Amino acid sequence: MATPDIRPVGDLPDSIGKTAARELSHHGVRSLAEAAAHTPKELLAIHGLGPKAVRILTEALAEKGLSWRPE
Repeated sequence: MATPDIRPVGDLPDSIGKTAARELSHHGVRSLAEAAAHTPKELLAIHGLGPKAVRILTEALAEKGLSWRPE
């Protein structure tokens, strides 16, 4: 059975890509606020999420006045 095509939801940037969006969704991250509740290191531990996706999310968080959870 094919995996449905998951696009970023909420206010997550489209530029993070389908794989990153799917993996974030599977881990309960569907918005920038939910992403901000994690550290970049935690997100990088998710298979399918790489440095580029975290950089894009970092920029999107900054634009909204948000930041990552302190380590």
